[in-house]
Amino acid sequence: MGLRETKKQRTRTAIADTALPLFLAHGFDRVTVAEVARHAGVSTNTVFNYFPTKEDLFFDRQDEVERHLAALVDPLPPGACCPAAAVRDDLCAALRRADPALGLAPGADAFFRIVEASPALRAREREIGERAEAALAAALAPRTPDASLLAGALTGLHRATLRELRRRVLAGDPPPTIAADLTAAATRAFAPLCTCPPPGTA
Repeated sequence: MGLRETKKQRTRTAIADTALPLFLAHGFDRVTVAEVARHAGVSTNTVFNYFPTKEDLFFDRQDEVERHLAALVDPLPPGACCPAAAVRDDLCAALRRADPALGLAPGADAFFRIVEASPALRAREREIGERAEAALAAALAPRTPDASLLAGALTGLHRATLRELRRRVLAGDPPPTIAADLTAAATRAFAPLCTCPPPGTA
């Protein structure tokens, strides 16, 4: 990455890092892009140059999320017998290590409450899920005759696991218990789609 791109990435990160505490403190719908710009020390136009909408500013890593499942299967990692195994094993590994991206880190409940309170954010979340499913279907298509159906099944299980994780985080359950329970539940749920045992259980 060149110097120009590095500076742009730093500016983008700084804007997003400024925005999130404001959203958490005041709610997504009450914070304006102009307020974010003022706190970040940039113009409103600069914010929009990096984030076309306020929802993009909140979900600043949505591109990474949309590509994640597709990247797991294109190509399949060594040791994965099928796409279902690749998705299952990645999800279970993330749960076991309490990956902050899943929402098991301290403060995740506040993030989830902001999403639950905003129709605009819930709608964007659905869009992100739909694009992730489409990307996975495209990655599966060259070698899977029923790519769209398999992608729907895999992303559905993945979303359902994360939805249950969110419910339990908001209910105040301990993260280690959530992680252990959902690792076991996800392993059982994926079983009809993949007969290969998870790593370490063969």
